[in-house]
Amino acid sequence: QVQLVESGGGSVQVGGSLRLSCAASGYTFSSRNWMAWFRKAPGKEREAVAAINTGTDNPMYVDSVKGRFIISLERANNILHLQMNSLKPEDTAMYYCAASTMLVHTWFQDVFYNYWGQGTQVTVTS
Repeated sequence: QVQLVESGGGSVQVGGSLRLSCAASGYTFSSRNWMAWFRKAPGKEREAVAAINTGTDNPMYVDSVKGRFIISLERANNILHLQMNSLKPEDTAMYYCAASTMLVHTWFQDVFYNYWGQGTQVTVTS
């Protein structure tokens, strides 16, 4: 049974940084599998933020976070991280960790992820 537990959210001022973590139990890192961070702001659709192939560490980012966010794996502890720098008010959202054990055709589409965490809130204040 795969379980994903996020942590690290909070409130930060514009320009600040936060590091989100997602502890993945019962999940195997391999080149077949991808993990990702999605976010959902009030009144908006859930959107992909970043994803990483758990075998090759190949990262992918949505344009709005490129150069500011870094997705990474802590293999020894089966943890997914998202380092968020230069935060903007538009980054305010509930952030969700997701994991896939199916073939991922497009990393940014949530239909390809079959396991989800409960979410952690990120609030950026000006």
